[in-house]
Amino acid sequence: MNVQEFIEKFAEAIDIEATELTADTEFRTLDEWDSVAYISVIAMMDEEYDIQIEMPTFKTLKTLGAIADYIEKNK
Repeated sequence: MNVQEFIEKFAEAIDIEATELTADTEFRTLDEWDSVAYISVIAMMDEEYDIQIEMPTFKTLKTLGAIADYIEKNK
């Protein structure tokens, strides 16, 4: 999986510009990050990558690159 492709899907899910994001972006620090964004990202992961992730596991992920790595390892 291409990390940039994931970043674009993440940005679309929470309705921001992908140009603001990198693999090192700590997504929880984004102004747009809230419970709705969390649900949108979880739904996008399920729809786009057929990945289901539990909240305790998701909480351990800090950056967009970490989410992309998780997807790559668990698809």
